[in-house]
Amino acid sequence: MKAKVDQDMCIGCALCTQICPEVFKMEDDKAVAYVAIVPKEDEDACKEAAGECPVTAIIIEE
Repeated sequence: MKAKVDQDMCIGCALCTQICPEVFKMEDDKAVAYVAIVPKEDEDACKEAAGECPVTAIIIEE
């Protein structure tokens, strides 16, 4: 599974970094997914972060 943050949509709320810091971090007031492949043990948290994003800026690729 891969995760990506659409930089044009991200509002920098940092909610994803709170839910899944193993995958997301803040850079220049925007969130980024800093791992190429989401580890199996972090997939549920990553999906939760995507679901909770207020602007649906997180894209999950299975």
